[in-house]
Amino acid sequence: MLKRTLAAAAVLALIAASPASAQIKIAAAGPMTGSNAAFGAQLKVGAEQAVADINAKGGVLGKQLVLSIGDDACDPKQAVSVANKFAAEGVVFVAGHFCSSSSIPASKVYTEEGILQITPASTNPKFTEEGSWNTFRTCGRDDQQGAVAGAYIAKEFKGHNVAVLHDNSAYGKGLADETKKAMNKAGMTEVLYTAYVPGEKDYSALVSRLKQAKVDLIYVGGYHTETGLILKQAKQQGMNVTAMGGDALVTDEFWQISGVDGEGTLMTFSSDPRNRPTAAAVVKEFTDKKVDPEGYVLYAYAAVQEWAQAATKAGTTDAKKVAAVLKAGKWDTVLGPISYDKKGDVTVSDYVMYIWHAGKYAEM
Repeated sequence: MLKRTLAAAAVLALIAASPASAQIKIAAAGPMTGSNAAFGAQLKVGAEQAVADINAKGGVLGKQLVLSIGDDACDPKQAVSVANKFAAEGVVFVAGHFCSSSSIPASKVYTEEGILQITPASTNPKFTEEGSWNTFRTCGRDDQQGAVAGAYIAKEFKGHNVAVLHDNSAYGKGLADETKKAMNKAGMTEVLYTAYVPGEKDYSALVSRLKQAKVDLIYVGGYHTETGLILKQAKQQGMNVTAMGGDALVTDEFWQISGVDGEGTLMTFSSDPRNRPTAAAVVKEFTDKKVDPEGYVLYAYAAVQEWAQAATKAGTTDAKKVAAVLKAGKWDTVLGPISYDKKGDVTVSDYVMYIWHAGKYAEM
């Protein structure tokens, strides 16, 4: 009887242990709440679909992936808390964060805890310039994006008054400064360069300054919520002005805020990943669910996808070993082939100009 009881206990213990031993914990992090929650949703849905697809094909190294979601609200302190939470959970890889002001401080925790980080969306150069062995991104950088924007402004708005605004965030100011640098280098000087306070509802004082300076183009280094409000209020004050921004406008929420005043708004983003042949099958998965894989959805998918390939090739989920393999290889993703330089930046960047028309954005 005792032997039978012990045998039964051993079987139960084995069953209880099996799920844990057959799982690999990974995570996605971004602003799941707050004014930038639309982008957190993009990262979440992209990572979830990638995990589902990988698990359906047998997982990674014979184990199923379990995805944890972290909400940093684009707040640096909250991002550090999320990073520590992931470390306590035994997470080995993070697809995140969205805001550069979150990714940069969180990366320090991931370095100490031996966690690999691939951000789908943080474009500030400092993320990889100051990063360690564990920092990668599937997107481009502000100095690449700003070069495209600045050159375009200098050519297409020559002889017009341009204002450059930023929200003082790592992303917003970084992008505004890179755009300003490229624009100035091309021989064009802005009539106004100033910061605004994000999160406010009334930008009438700022708009008055823009109106007084007779601004024709407002370049905004910041996020879609404030860009939409500033543009809308400028139009309400009778300004015949065009707005321009970066990749933080790649969400339908921009149009929900700006309404028809957003018509003709310009922005920089990489060539539309939804139209790439490598993404066709995954895009269909999303559209069948009536989900538009806009913005950074596919960038998050690609982050999980390439990590899974690298871990499989490395034969381990040990972050340092996976990172070494990741930097040495070329990975087939929904975005197309991705390879990395020594810093963890993609070797090919393809920022182009987009325009908003009738509630949708499209390449020019």
